[in-house]
Amino acid sequence: MALTAEIRNKYQAVIGLEVHAQMLTKSKAYSSDKNEYGSAPNTNVSAVTLGHPGTLPVMNKKTIDYAIKMGVACGCTIAPDQHFARKNYFYPDLPKGYQITQDTTPICTGGAVLIKDENGNDKSIGLTRIHMEEDAGKSIHDIDPFNTLIDLNRAGVPLIEIVSDPDIKSSQEAYNYLTEIRKLVRYLDICDGNMEEGSLRCDANVSVMLKDAKEYGVKVEVKNMNSIRNVQRAIEFEIERQITAIENGDPIYQETRNFNALSGETTAMRTKEAAMDYRYFPEPDLQPIKVTQEHIKRIASDMPPLPNHLFKKYTAELGLSEYDAAVITDQKEIALFYEEIIEHTRNFKSAANWLMGDVKSYLNEKAIHIVDFPISAERIAGIVNLIDSGKVSHNLASQKLFPAMLEQNGTAEEIAIKNDWIQNSNEDSIKDLIRQVFAENPDEFERLKAGEQKLMGFMMGQLMKKSQGKADPKSSSKLINELINE
Repeated sequence: MALTAEIRNKYQAVIGLEVHAQMLTKSKAYSSDKNEYGSAPNTNVSAVTLGHPGTLPVMNKKTIDYAIKMGVACGCTIAPDQHFARKNYFYPDLPKGYQITQDTTPICTGGAVLIKDENGNDKSIGLTRIHMEEDAGKSIHDIDPFNTLIDLNRAGVPLIEIVSDPDIKSSQEAYNYLTEIRKLVRYLDICDGNMEEGSLRCDANVSVMLKDAKEYGVKVEVKNMNSIRNVQRAIEFEIERQITAIENGDPIYQETRNFNALSGETTAMRTKEAAMDYRYFPEPDLQPIKVTQEHIKRIASDMPPLPNHLFKKYTAELGLSEYDAAVITDQKEIALFYEEIIEHTRNFKSAANWLMGDVKSYLNEKAIHIVDFPISAERIAGIVNLIDSGKVSHNLASQKLFPAMLEQNGTAEEIAIKNDWIQNSNEDSIKDLIRQVFAENPDEFERLKAGEQKLMGFMMGQLMKKSQGKADPKSSSKLINELINE
């Protein structure tokens, strides 16, 4: 049967996301092996990674600090005592045969991630827990047609798993939540957030229920989604599949499903008729760890401003639009560059326009990062202030001054003076130039005088040529109107 909007509207989706974020540590979670993406297969391994008898894990302190950072950013409760557990499962690509993780004492509990819902309103998505664990290796199926190949470079790489409450109600909210998680881990410099490379991975738990129902529907887990957009697509397909099945009287099975990005569909991988028994027990080779309040405060004091804080600052205090604030805060380095610009100018809107306009256009054209941009934030503020003082026009600044500053040292004003670009604000000399323009274009002058206002642009263009761009557009427009009526 076709799923109509009326039928769809009878149901409410219930979605929880489990996000695994690989930590940007130099070494692995419990060994000194390199944590490095892209190395030749099975080169970042040692006896510890390979699980040889007699080897012992050693805790990577950075993993704890990074988990605390994420917990502080999300307003979580940080557990003072850290215990580790063994999760026993058939891991074909984890040589020990078990995973070191956290069971009864996750490092972070509670907290929330603030997102926008489908209507653009603020919504808080609660967090169940954030815990530390190690990654498994990678099984490769597309190189050898007859065998599965194993690369153990990823085995033992430190992870945090961020588990949300089932507060997400649509595929769009899931998209917004994941976008916010990726933004947070990048702001905190704890994960590069690259889903295509697998450093950020997401499993989605999806069920549907009638809007007036009291109990959740049967939960289905969806895996193998390598982009935020594909998470959204998979959830949307799964919602519609489950509603259609219920309407047709077909059962929904508790199972794990695979998402096919080409077809946009999910397919069954394995059923989950009962909860998995991972036989958790305390990890005997790792001592419990204590996290003091002083340590948490020290980490919090070194954290950068977070995107939601900056978004509120830009909209509520600086008067930027929500669109401008969202663009600026999308990347930490861009936001910090803007923060530095506004230390040197009070024209916050103009500063935002320059950053999102000329600066980002240059970055895109050259395919470079903001850290490699040749003009400092203070010098960009100098352009804004020079325009505000009436010494150069915006057009001249964009077309001549900005390109010159890419190649030359010096402040905006120094370069403008050196190139004789400072606007002529002397009314008498500007009037003389306007009279010359009128005399050289008598037909256009008469038509403008008769009320053909579109010729004002023509006259301004001729004046700018004659003044070599140094006539102030605002005062010049006023003077043209005055001289027409002389």
